[in-house]
Amino acid sequence: MQDKNYKENFLLQFGHNLGKIRQSKNLSFRSLSQKCDLDYADLNKIEKGKRNITLSTIIELAKGLEIHPRELFDFYFPLQDLKE
Repeated sequence: MQDKNYKENFLLQFGHNLGKIRQSKNLSFRSLSQKCDLDYADLNKIEKGKRNITLSTIIELAKGLEIHPRELFDFYFPLQDLKE
């Protein structure tokens, strides 16, 4: 099922990028969760690509990381993976 694979791949890449940003700011899951309205266990799941998140979660992540939300999407994702 190609549809499922590209979605899972996107979530994994998003999570990896989130982790890089979090670590570059020397934030643990707990410290980031205290800076935004998200549970630290949920942050771990997001970074592992196991949680599909909402736009409001993206805003909370950006707020906690003190970045613009677009930076959370600053990673390569080949669009040809979306073709049938």
